[in-house]
Amino acid sequence: MFAGDTDGNGHLPRPRRPRRVGGMGSPSDQAASAPPHPAPPPCTDYDMAYFKAYSHIGVHEEMLKDHVRTNTYRNAIMHHKDLISGKVVLDVGCGTGVLSIFCAFAGATRVYAVDASDIALQAVEIVRENELSEKVIVLHGRIEDVQIEEKVDVIISEWMGYMLLYESMLGSVIFARDKWLKPGGLLLPSHASLYLAPITNSRRYQDSIYFWRDVYGIKMSSVMPLAKQCAFMEPSVETISGENVLTWPAVVAQVDCYTIQAPDLETITAAFKFTSMLQAPLHGFAFWFDIEFNGPVRQKVKKQASQPLDVNMEMSSPSNKKKKQDVSIVLSTAPEDAPTHWQQTLLYLFEPIELNKDQIMEGSVTISQSRQHARFLNICLKYFTGDQWYVKESVMR
Repeated sequence: MFAGDTDGNGHLPRPRRPRRVGGMGSPSDQAASAPPHPAPPPCTDYDMAYFKAYSHIGVHEEMLKDHVRTNTYRNAIMHHKDLISGKVVLDVGCGTGVLSIFCAFAGATRVYAVDASDIALQAVEIVRENELSEKVIVLHGRIEDVQIEEKVDVIISEWMGYMLLYESMLGSVIFARDKWLKPGGLLLPSHASLYLAPITNSRRYQDSIYFWRDVYGIKMSSVMPLAKQCAFMEPSVETISGENVLTWPAVVAQVDCYTIQAPDLETITAAFKFTSMLQAPLHGFAFWFDIEFNGPVRQKVKKQASQPLDVNMEMSSPSNKKKKQDVSIVLSTAPEDAPTHWQQTLLYLFEPIELNKDQIMEGSVTISQSRQHARFLNICLKYFTGDQWYVKESVMR
């Protein structure tokens, strides 16, 4: 989708940007085992269109006006000020440079602000306007291609796309982590969780489908099959409330940003079992996510030659003797929380299913990167309820 297009709901879409999967190794273990110079992936025509879309100022205006997003990042930076002050920071996908500037305000010695889109040219001017040019260095290019001649203490990035994994920007953060992050360094955010739940939303069906039954006294029901295809073939990004959610959510994926590897993102499969809390029509399923901003304050004990490894043993990092944080900063896009520009990602059914209270829905969801382009997602839901199997497949482009 290119800058200037709309998403079908009448507003400017968030373009496709450059969502605990992975092992449980510590940051220092990860840095030690990672290859010193990961090979950069090729830059495709899809990537170029993606970067071009992020040159549109309206995209950045939308993100900056998302107060939940921007204030949570600022609070997280200030919460970890002791790990940022006097340190070198890398901002992956800096956009207008707001997170880089927050890090400078937190006392960072130097911040590398990297963005492949032409918005980096505006970031240069914004940094200059705030008299931070000696501290914030803006690099215009892909993170996979730029040259940084030192290791960094902190990597920060707002990499999350719709339903967390869309846009596949996390791969760029992984590349930067393996190439530049010092052992024991800080990653913000540090963890993410993706959730799934069945939903009911009669108003959406009324507005998009049943509307065609009577249009100014004219019968247009013949249009309804086409209307369903147009409205519900692809995932829909919109805001619902907690009242639309029929059950407790299932966890689809948990991402540890310190340890996850790019191949872990290629295919994610999770089983689920839902019990409806209401008698209501099942109209589809919703995805949303949380991210956490935790410091690298605990590491596993390394196995000694004379000592078997106890996976439950942990100790404080020798490079960071601070006690474990009692408060975790979380950014949530859940329906019951304050809305964000990510909203929720909904997969609507072509035909609603009438559910009884306490009725069980059991099945699995698979999310995989598209072979056409890794920034697209294939989604497949298979579930059993009311003595019948159902399959819902969709592609998020």
